[in-house]
Amino acid sequence: MATAVMTAPAVSKKTKPQDPTPQQIIASARSAPAGFFGSLKVSLLTGILLWASFTPIGFGPLAWVALVPLLLLVKLERPTRWMYQTAYLGGFCCWYATLQWMRLGDPSMYIAWTAFAIYLAFYFPIFVGLTRVAVWKLRLPMLLAAPAIWTGLEYVRAYAFTGFSWYQLGHSQVHWLELIQISDVVGAYGVSFIVAMSSAAFVELVPQRLFSRMKLLPLTVATASPETPGDQIHRWKIAGVLLASVACVVGYGYVRRGQAQFVAGPRVAAIQGNFVASVNGRYAPEKVFLEHRRLTSQAIKQHADVIVWPEVMFPYPYFVKPANVTDAKLKELIPEVDSQNWQDKTELKEMIRSLSQAASAALVLGIETVTADAKGIQLFNSALFVHPQLGLGGRYDKQHRVPFGEYLPLADTLPILGSLTPYRGRYGIQAGQRGAAFEYKGRRFAPVICFEDTVPQVVRQSVRDAIADDPQHRKVDVLLNLTNDGWFHGSSELDQHLITAAFRAVELRTPMVRAVNTGISAIIDGDGAIRARARDSKTGKSKQVEAVVCDFVPLDNRQSWYLQGGDWFSQVCLLLCGVCVVTGCYGRFTKRQPLAAR
Repeated sequence: MATAVMTAPAVSKKTKPQDPTPQQIIASARSAPAGFFGSLKVSLLTGILLWASFTPIGFGPLAWVALVPLLLLVKLERPTRWMYQTAYLGGFCCWYATLQWMRLGDPSMYIAWTAFAIYLAFYFPIFVGLTRVAVWKLRLPMLLAAPAIWTGLEYVRAYAFTGFSWYQLGHSQVHWLELIQISDVVGAYGVSFIVAMSSAAFVELVPQRLFSRMKLLPLTVATASPETPGDQIHRWKIAGVLLASVACVVGYGYVRRGQAQFVAGPRVAAIQGNFVASVNGRYAPEKVFLEHRRLTSQAIKQHADVIVWPEVMFPYPYFVKPANVTDAKLKELIPEVDSQNWQDKTELKEMIRSLSQAASAALVLGIETVTADAKGIQLFNSALFVHPQLGLGGRYDKQHRVPFGEYLPLADTLPILGSLTPYRGRYGIQAGQRGAAFEYKGRRFAPVICFEDTVPQVVRQSVRDAIADDPQHRKVDVLLNLTNDGWFHGSSELDQHLITAAFRAVELRTPMVRAVNTGISAIIDGDGAIRARARDSKTGKSKQVEAVVCDFVPLDNRQSWYLQGGDWFSQVCLLLCGVCVVTGCYGRFTKRQPLAAR
């Protein structure tokens, strides 16, 4: 007999899911996109810290940590929502606040101010993107990648659209003289590198829980990542590398400053008038001349060897034409020109020479030079050298022109750009071809005009030109900066201009004398220290006052490696930027395996 075997139906039981492991929690959190507001907060925080590092606040210690918030976006393996857009917004706010002084020149400059901030803001997201490529694709340590990318982008900024080398990160450290001496090897870029390295080190030391507080990662990551002995050792290594790097740079500074044997050189007087510049109205030439002649008489009483007037503060143009061009030919070539302007200006030359003879000193005058030849009229922003016995002794024409102020970029291609300048119609100056040096009493003086003292490659090349033109290839003893900062109404631009100029003196180990309309006129030694500045005798103010600064210029006996080698260091950093650009673009157009969790 068969026995039926009955099987009971299987009873379905609800199994309890297993708790995820810490590794699974971390992987899940990393794969989830982080929030928008976290990246916005860190981008704005970096913008605020950078702004406060420079004038008018000028609290330099903030620069050492200013990039930490922005670098938190680099440390994340997965980008946050709108990461690059928020980085751009932080950059725009930073630059818009920093460059507020641009608006003071003319109401139309509000447009240029905004446009310039829009352009400069792009460096923030580019910095984040390239540093992320360096860290996550090239596997470079943050401690190297971040400062190298930042420095490379500063180098780009020094050349793009004729260059803007203001507000480099290293400029915030101008008062720490021992730190900035490395500039005579690698330029001010080297100071930026070491300051950016500090932020990179600090961001590596940031605990994971800060990411959750900033809403950059879910809370689970911070709670599921226990501290390990290896993490602590890694942090000690980073701190050690940073401290050793800063110690080496500062130690170099102490050694180099100890090698200085400053010798009292020529006694130079910088004349500082107080004429606020305006597009719609120029100063009365007679008033400008008489005021600067009065200040020159004060310099005479102080026994100056050389007296320097600021940019274009000699109010009468200097007309030059070839000797073989007759008045009739000139009228034929340039019919709109009054031929009387091109006659031999004996009266002007004698006035300048008699002024120099009365002072028993050489003069360097900021003046407009107008030349005429078969090509037409050309206008130059010049420094005119006058010898007390020999009269006119040479001329330097400004090489680096300010866009929208002294020339209009792409004027023929994009005439709409004319709306970004306060000038209308035909305007602008021609660029000079090379540097020049004037010699007086055995000392050589090389002038730079206006913002040229803020552009490292321009000043360096001007000095090299002056050395090459001398048969004995003697060094330049003194740099002269002729500037008109009357456009900016005593704003923070005047302070930052002086700070930026100080780095040129360190880079080239050459003292600088600045004669600046409305200020700040000063004498800077080869260490970047301000030896003297123009001050009002009653108020002690240096800006928007009439004053004379006169003193012996401290000649520097040291050589500059930066003068010989140039920007090799920043160019290496630029090379890394290029590698990151290629790597980042290559990764976008090829299929690659995702990176392992770091």
